[in-house]
Amino acid sequence: MPDSTNASPLPAVPQAQHGTASLALALGGGGARGLAHILVLEALDELGIKPRVIAGTSIGALIGAAYAAGMSGAEIRAHCQDLFQKRTEILKRFFTRWDGNLAELWGSVTPPVSAGDRLLKALLPPALPATFEALTIPLIVVATDFYAQDQQVISEGPLIEALTASSALPTIIRPIEIDGRVLIDGGFVNPLPFDLLSGRADIIAAIDVSAGAQESRGKSPSFIESIIGATQITLRSIIREKLRAGAPDILIRPNVGPYRVLDFYKFEDIFAACAGCKDEFKRALEARMLYRPGGD
Repeated sequence: MPDSTNASPLPAVPQAQHGTASLALALGGGGARGLAHILVLEALDELGIKPRVIAGTSIGALIGAAYAAGMSGAEIRAHCQDLFQKRTEILKRFFTRWDGNLAELWGSVTPPVSAGDRLLKALLPPALPATFEALTIPLIVVATDFYAQDQQVISEGPLIEALTASSALPTIIRPIEIDGRVLIDGGFVNPLPFDLLSGRADIIAAIDVSAGAQESRGKSPSFIESIIGATQITLRSIIREKLRAGAPDILIRPNVGPYRVLDFYKFEDIFAACAGCKDEFKRALEARMLYRPGGD
């Protein structure tokens, strides 16, 4: 059930034992830039650390759900590589797993994708369970109530529908209705939901892939690029104000500035450009005494 307050119905996380601090992880929205989240998850795997809880918005919710389902960072990377290696692979996977018809997929008006939940179900890793309750790590997903104009926090019930709502960016995926509420991309209200993790672990880490100002590309953006770009400006502004009010214990900002929201086919370039964030995250964890070689 969606929760319109800033507090998730998840129970408070107990304090860590044996002198090892616990981690809560927030993964922000940013489209293809969010592929950088995978590097952070790989860093956690290499250190042998599992977060107590994950909060995610949009692409952060999608990748966070895969990790919360038990997939490793390397497995999520491999899935993305298989998916985006060839442009025909997405169509192949989609039509192999799609159980509807084209009339259900394509709407008559913009945005074109009407059955976003079924689209995600066809493209997401098959390891994802049907509900939040079946995840191995608690997950908090953020969406936006279009009419109430407020945050919807979802942490229980059907998983795919919640992920669709969190990533339903206007012009790309049509809004989805859950429990009578019309929901769209969570980035409009909380693009980096570290505030939802307060009190749930000793250390709160947030990965911001909203990027910053970019150099001119020498041409005017298309209509779609203008809409999406304006959305990203809003997202960045919200994060800036949130950080003024209070920051997470660890804030990592991968080098995603050169890439656009829909640059999924540049995944290898994104991984290469953001490779340094793995060591940066490890050092930040060590500085917070989260990782102790040889410790319990």
